[in-house]
Amino acid sequence: MPASAGTDSQLAIERIYREEYGRVVASLVRRFGSIDIAEDAAAEALLAAVEKWPVDGVPPNPGGWLTTTAGNRAIDKLRRESHRDAKHQAALMIADDTPHEPTGPLEDERLRLIFTCCHPALAPEARVALTLRLIGGLTVAEIAQAFLVPETTMAQRITRAKKKISLAGIPYRVPEADDLAPRLSAVLAVVYLVFNEGYLTSTPDAPPVREELTAEAIRLGRILRKLLPDVPEVAGLLALMVLIEARRSTRVAGGELVPLDQQDRGGWDRALIDEGHALVRECLARRRPGQYQILAAINAVHTDARTAADTDWSQIAALYEQLRVITPSPFVELNRAVAVAELDGPEVALAIVDRLDLTAYHAWHATRADLLRRTGRSAEARAAYDAAIAATDNAAEIAYLTRRRDQLSG
Repeated sequence: MPASAGTDSQLAIERIYREEYGRVVASLVRRFGSIDIAEDAAAEALLAAVEKWPVDGVPPNPGGWLTTTAGNRAIDKLRRESHRDAKHQAALMIADDTPHEPTGPLEDERLRLIFTCCHPALAPEARVALTLRLIGGLTVAEIAQAFLVPETTMAQRITRAKKKISLAGIPYRVPEADDLAPRLSAVLAVVYLVFNEGYLTSTPDAPPVREELTAEAIRLGRILRKLLPDVPEVAGLLALMVLIEARRSTRVAGGELVPLDQQDRGGWDRALIDEGHALVRECLARRRPGQYQILAAINAVHTDARTAADTDWSQIAALYEQLRVITPSPFVELNRAVAVAELDGPEVALAIVDRLDLTAYHAWHATRADLLRRTGRSAEARAAYDAAIAATDNAAEIAYLTRRRDQLSG
């Protein structure tokens, strides 16, 4: 076999494994009640696939093959522990020859696993790590690299989280109807956190935009959308992410951040924009949209404008007004102020911004710097740019802010 064929085969196996990993692990957790057993068995199934598939070919249902193989390996391992008779008997009883299907009940198992990963008893950083590991199929090394922490640190974080799930008896199930909304909010927050870290990384020495993180967050969003097709906020989050992702290729140029009004709109991904707009229309057909749906609608207005000058700032301001009613926060007010500046002028917007307690937030300083620049207060604008530069670690953003500061007159 030529070397290139072997490489192609290996890449195909890795792609299939990552796509199927969440389903395989979720199925094994249901059967064996242990994340560790499920992960170990899934890893053994991958090794078997690497040995067999290049020779025998990829099976028609690769997910089913991986699930069956992993289940058999798990049972064999438990049987070998002959001194643990209870486990041996359990292994005999839970032998399950039900074929794996890409859709159906196993999708529900994956949903249960998502809620387990994002249980409020776990620390936020642990929720992110577990979700990427068990649902996204990323390796510990990949997750550690994504968040620029040592692999040993990330491994310990994931191990502690799995131990807490076991010791605290965190249930492997979708919450009851009364608990679903707040628990789903935590799940969506984890996915959006992953996306935001990729969209504009906060980590020093990292690339300004982390495509692998935005892509993984969107993939998780698509999984949730498929599992929960009738939940508007799930559609809203997916719409928000794809509309932002549609602009990714134009957001950085020459190592410098490019603001929305200066981006080359011809370089935006129209397929993603069309997908996002369709999801927004679906969301807005319902009553009382949630925060992700409103944020998606705001991004839909931006991406609907042929030029920056065509932007419907009145509609954007109205949407932010709606957002601050349901989720009041200084961050919402800061973004509303940007729309107000376009409608009523920078002085009015500056009065809003100066009332916000966000002095530790780089975007507050950056917004304030721009408004001060537009009002002709160059010395104050320069100081605000300096504060914004000091408050961010994103190289592209620093480059943009530095240029804007240096262009000030006086």
